[in-house]
Amino acid sequence: MYKNNITRALLLSAGLSLALSGCGDEPKQAKTTPAPKKEETQATAESGEIKYAAVQELVRGNGSEIASVDPHKTEGVPESHVIRDLLEGLVNQDADGNTIPGVAESWETEDNRTFTFHLRKDAKWSNGDPVTAHDFEYSFKRAVDPNTASPYSWYFEMTTMENAADIIAGKKDKETLGVKALDDYTLEVKLESAVPYFVKMAGHTTMKPVNKTVVEKYGDTWTKPEHFVGNGAFVLDNWVVNERIELKQNPYYWDKANTKLTKVTYLPIENQVSEMNRFLSGEIDFTFELPNEHFKRLQKEHPESLSIVGNLCSYYYGFNNKRAPFDDVRVRKALSYAIDRDVITKALLGQGQKPAYFLTPEITANFEPEMPAYGKMTQEERNSEAKRLLEEAGFNDTNPLKFTLLYNTNENHKKLAVAIASMWKKTLGAEAVLENQEWKTYLDTRRQGNFDVTRAGWCGDYNEASSFLSLMQSNNSSNDPKYYSDEYDAVMQKALESTSEEERTKLYAEAEKLLARDMPIAPIYQYVKSRLLNPRVGGFPSNNAEEKVFSKDLYIKAE
Repeated sequence: MYKNNITRALLLSAGLSLALSGCGDEPKQAKTTPAPKKEETQATAESGEIKYAAVQELVRGNGSEIASVDPHKTEGVPESHVIRDLLEGLVNQDADGNTIPGVAESWETEDNRTFTFHLRKDAKWSNGDPVTAHDFEYSFKRAVDPNTASPYSWYFEMTTMENAADIIAGKKDKETLGVKALDDYTLEVKLESAVPYFVKMAGHTTMKPVNKTVVEKYGDTWTKPEHFVGNGAFVLDNWVVNERIELKQNPYYWDKANTKLTKVTYLPIENQVSEMNRFLSGEIDFTFELPNEHFKRLQKEHPESLSIVGNLCSYYYGFNNKRAPFDDVRVRKALSYAIDRDVITKALLGQGQKPAYFLTPEITANFEPEMPAYGKMTQEERNSEAKRLLEEAGFNDTNPLKFTLLYNTNENHKKLAVAIASMWKKTLGAEAVLENQEWKTYLDTRRQGNFDVTRAGWCGDYNEASSFLSLMQSNNSSNDPKYYSDEYDAVMQKALESTSEEERTKLYAEAEKLLARDMPIAPIYQYVKSRLLNPRVGGFPSNNAEEKVFSKDLYIKAE
């Protein structure tokens, strides 16, 4: 999601192989074979070796205060972390990012257009009621209902679920959505186009279920701890805004016997130094991220606690393509070219981040882009071209470019903004006024288009290039830069309709060429996720490219 704060966040270590299993090109199949259950794989690898601590309680940093735990009202990484513990979708992921059964025990498709999910009969809500196919049908229809105003409703459109686009646009009733409970434990989903990777997409936050009775009884207050009912491994127990969110075990969770943690606490700490200090004092088991300026010291003094893993995320600056002078591609290119990505990744970050000249991270499965021309230039050449473009657009020493750069409150974002503003000033004489806002306000400001240039980040919702490139389509409600290109939309539409992985790969490369040509955003770096992780935390999914951490799979080792 954004996710995050980054909405979602920063990462990528060279040499790590983190691609998920790809989907085949041709329509397949009969039933999928469910992956081995967690207890079976753990027993094989670790039986007799693990000594569990007497107290199984976990405390984790979560960056910003979350906007909500309603899966149909959120779009950020911090929110997804919490919701992943509270609500369970049709499928989950294992520690290596493979798609495994969640509420659905198995699924089948003959043509990659009609999918049938068979739900487990022991899945229950935290009030003891059974989780049924009707719950998913209700929830999917709620997510696309314009009255819900879900910031992620577009995700259903990207799945090509029947009538999703027209429902979101207000042209059809939500009841026409291509989802139907055939009986209590059989869910049928129909797509307008074949999507071989649809089952991967079904693990997304927005496709998690909510309890109809509770939602309709309490409205927007159903997410309060005293009202909350979920179907995940944990249930909301206490929520003190800007202080902590506490979860306790769901006594009715189907896999409770294999859930070791009894309590999970999320702390919204935006200041990375404060978070680091609380970790070092033993208050936190793993942090959300690291203060960049302390990385080398931590690497030297606390190597056992330093975790650096690859992640399916890109960091970029978005230009307001509908506001002058950023409606001029020359201005957008000038600012993008003048960003010295090598200085940012090697000097300012230095944790394995990679300079970005694409929106899609190169770690993405089956993504084979061609480096754009500006990515092949030296920085001196880029600076020279940036000056020429900006002068051609009418900006010079007597008429300098002035604008605001928006970012969400976060010291790491601030340091990068200061550095990049300095590059723009030195190279182009451009004056960027920095403006920081609290997370929720920042999201609203971006969505309303009240910015010149904004910091942004995107983490893949599934391991496929469309998870990134669909962001720049005209019909995507998260297209905050307001990039509208018929040519780009046509390329992406063709890719989304293609059943050939080879053809999709070529079309995604073409889409990236168009982004380099039109420069609606300035890609800056491909993330690596750096954090402090207590060595006593077991089960951490260090090889999951999407960083989907399920607390039900974690445990605390005895000292």
